[in-house]
Amino acid sequence: MSNGFDRIRQELAALGITDEIIVAKGLPFHAEAATLVVAETDARGNEHLLIPAAAQAWQEMKLAARDDGIAIELVSAFRSIERQVGIIRNKLEKGLDLDTILTLSAPPGYSEHHSGCAIDINTPGCEPTEEEFDGTEAFAWLCQHAGRFGFTLSYPRNNALGFIYEPWHWFFRQA
Repeated sequence: MSNGFDRIRQELAALGITDEIIVAKGLPFHAEAATLVVAETDARGNEHLLIPAAAQAWQEMKLAARDDGIAIELVSAFRSIERQVGIIRNKLEKGLDLDTILTLSAPPGYSEHHSGCAIDINTPGCEPTEEEFDGTEAFAWLCQHAGRFGFTLSYPRNNALGFIYEPWHWFFRQA
């Protein structure tokens, strides 16, 4: 076993996430991306990182959407193991139970965001990372066109991994 995987198992254990939970959910492992580039810098100055191919595909998709009169923006992209640990720990500290948390967030090592291929998208006038995004013109445009750029909706309603419906979360599948 590699040191990286050992580190993740230690983090999972510290959070109370057992191997049995991972196996039961059928979660695929996602290693942290080795090479990242800035895909976009948002209005608050936050840099959103992706692997180079995903960043290029994002830029092309964003331009195509703009050409069709649709504004899309990144809310989140690459997320480190440490950041994912913090997200889970924060939810535990707020009193959420682990079963609920694992419908809202992937455990460290199992988030698509680690790969540098996952993006959370929003559009002006919509609250970020909320289901209301699926009622926007941006979401309708993504459903029709994102596949041309290699992006797929990761967590549709009633997905097999047991995550909530996330119309904002899209994953770049490398060719």
